[in-house]
Amino acid sequence: MVLPVFALVFALIFHTFITSSETLNNSFYIESILVLVFSIYFIFYLIYKGFDTKITDNVSKAFTREYLNIYLKEEIKNSKEYTLLLLSIDNLYEINKRYGLNNGDKVLFETVKWIGEYLKSKNIVNFPIGHINSGNFIIGLHGDKNRYKTILELICLKSEEFKVNDIEIQISGAINDITFSKNIDYLIENLLELQSRNRDYKTVTNRDDDINPNELESDIISAIERKDLVIFTQEVFEKDFIIFKECFIKLRTENKKLIHQKNYLKILDKLRLMREYDLIALEKIVDICKKSKNEKFALTVSATSIRNNHFLTKIKEIFHKNKCLNDRILLIFSESEYYPFIDKFNTILQELKDLGIIIVIDRFGSLHTSFLYLRDLNIDIVRFDSFYSKKIDEKNYKNILKGFHIMAHEKGVKTWIKMIENKALYALAEELEIDYLQGRYLALLQEN
Repeated sequence: MVLPVFALVFALIFHTFITSSETLNNSFYIESILVLVFSIYFIFYLIYKGFDTKITDNVSKAFTREYLNIYLKEEIKNSKEYTLLLLSIDNLYEINKRYGLNNGDKVLFETVKWIGEYLKSKNIVNFPIGHINSGNFIIGLHGDKNRYKTILELICLKSEEFKVNDIEIQISGAINDITFSKNIDYLIENLLELQSRNRDYKTVTNRDDDINPNELESDIISAIERKDLVIFTQEVFEKDFIIFKECFIKLRTENKKLIHQKNYLKILDKLRLMREYDLIALEKIVDICKKSKNEKFALTVSATSIRNNHFLTKIKEIFHKNKCLNDRILLIFSESEYYPFIDKFNTILQELKDLGIIIVIDRFGSLHTSFLYLRDLNIDIVRFDSFYSKKIDEKNYKNILKGFHIMAHEKGVKTWIKMIENKALYALAEELEIDYLQGRYLALLQEN
């Protein structure tokens, strides 16, 4: 494109010089030199920019995330039906750690190659595939997701036989299409969320009740600005006595619809509104607590909020103004990544405990951090992950729960189990002597 233009400019100057050399003044020569210098500079600038703009990833040879975004935006814009597949190498971190980065790079390349060959064998060709991060790849396909669900399931099944130099590759995936959204960022975020859920439940099926992300974000922001929270509580028992109530919070839209936690928590993190939400929720619980007679209330908050100076200062202000809150608020938290500054974390928790707040670690037995926090943090209660509630009637899991219970008691920490849904589960939990029991068999949710 540039070279022909440069050639035309040069030819025009040369022709003018040949045909009118006797009548040309000095300004022509100066202008010609400037035009040629600028043209040469422009050519080199475009060549440099061409090298600067990467289209493919150096390792996997798939499109880069930046180029893939540009490409998919154009495809989606011009398509009535378009599907995105997410395929993830779940054990890439372990591969890099165990076999080295070079082998990890080879796994990335060979996996992309294998996916391409498999899709080609199903007569699916000329599709974009991009490396968005770590072991995650996005594939764009024309048509709606129903055409490709079976393909995705087969890829995940076939991957059990796929190895690179005897290295086992674990692949999981997710699928959505532009009926969910035409915004590429929302589509990819939704895929990552679905993939995490599918991996946990060993499936690649999608729910059909996904909410439009544009509307959802707007409704969440509006609810936070209006502080419009609806609080439900469920009683938690020790033997036959109600010890405290756990609070469950939903956001309410302007048209009075309720948004469940599973739909808004990740968006709050994305919008950097989690701390503000936690403070609003705590203030609502404090109001309920002040109106009740010595009842205790448990509230789930983000671990990052607990460690935030502004959040801690606000809690101190609330508790210093309301002495009646002493020993009546339980803060529940969990996180998947271990916080390395554990002494600082312990100091913060001790400040909260000095205010009369009871500290609870959630999802005990499921997240590896729950064990580390039991070991390292000064906490009061651990709550078993709901996975164990569902499996408590199986001998192996019952024995594991018993071990967890003993471990906690050895540390002077009480235990709590939720989702006790029938008499049999209640009897088993009682047999294990778990301190606090919760579930629909004992009490239903109530709106406050």
